[in-house]
Amino acid sequence: MPEVKLYIQNKGVIYEPRVEEGIVWVTERKGVPGKLTFSVLKEGALNFQEGNPVRAELDGTAFFYGFVFTKKRSKGKLIQVTAYDQLRYLKNKDTYVYKNKTAAELLQMIAGDFHLKCGTVEDTGHKIPKRIEDEKTLFDIIQYALDETLKVKRRLHVLYDNVGKLCLQDIESMKVDHLIHADVAEDFEYTSSIDESTYNKVKLLYEDEEAGKREIYIAQDGSKINDWGVLQYLETVTDKAGAASKADALLKLYDRKTRHLKVTGCFGDIRLHAGVSVPVTLSLGDIVANTYMICETVKHQFTNDVHTMDITLIGGDFIA
Repeated sequence: MPEVKLYIQNKGVIYEPRVEEGIVWVTERKGVPGKLTFSVLKEGALNFQEGNPVRAELDGTAFFYGFVFTKKRSKGKLIQVTAYDQLRYLKNKDTYVYKNKTAAELLQMIAGDFHLKCGTVEDTGHKIPKRIEDEKTLFDIIQYALDETLKVKRRLHVLYDNVGKLCLQDIESMKVDHLIHADVAEDFEYTSSIDESTYNKVKLLYEDEEAGKREIYIAQDGSKINDWGVLQYLETVTDKAGAASKADALLKLYDRKTRHLKVTGCFGDIRLHAGVSVPVTLSLGDIVANTYMICETVKHQFTNDVHTMDITLIGGDFIA
């Protein structure tokens, strides 16, 4: 039986409260902090406040470290608690002006400014020439740099909190050998679409202010246009030299169906959080999924000594 322990620290005193009704841990791939929700019984000397650190462990291995943000009480002695990991502080807004920084360097600069701890931060390899971010959330500021890196380098990086440390990694280095197949899930739901983030024509605009003219760069897939009609991506760029190659890179990135797979009631594994890739083998009717897919959201539930997961997965190459 999995043994979950939860600790709350207040003014140097560490409490191990009795948890009622289970623990839920949820992570999402971008723009949302990891969240731990639980209910504890107010008994004995238990005393904790908003802002206090919370640590959760499964069989002695920590999987969450964050801070109490909300306490909710009713007439009884039960306290409902919501804690978030360090990513919660990236909801702060600020203004930044920077030049020639990679997304990794930007993250480390912001982390230093807001006294956040960093863990593994991989070199993202693409420098943003110049950027002004005015009154934006730190999440949005970092995400812009990650999106630009994806468009140019076709490399997807994931920002996540690893038990109290901000990490930034390429998804290729975040694979976990937890096989998802029919025997480990209660149910699944599969969706394919060309209605979301699918483009078969990319059009980039460059405004040449000195010459007083606009230059256009186009990359397109005639075969997919015949199949789907024109689905156009439009963007104004500031770098003329890289515009043509960026158009080609964007077409390769977006010229495909989007695929979402949600599996529920899986056997739990705390190694899985949003951003990791897992092998998936499932027959989906006319398609067989036999590939690595990215965990978009992961919801862990620890109830009555049972650990289960609901996972939404994206991407992957499918066998028709």
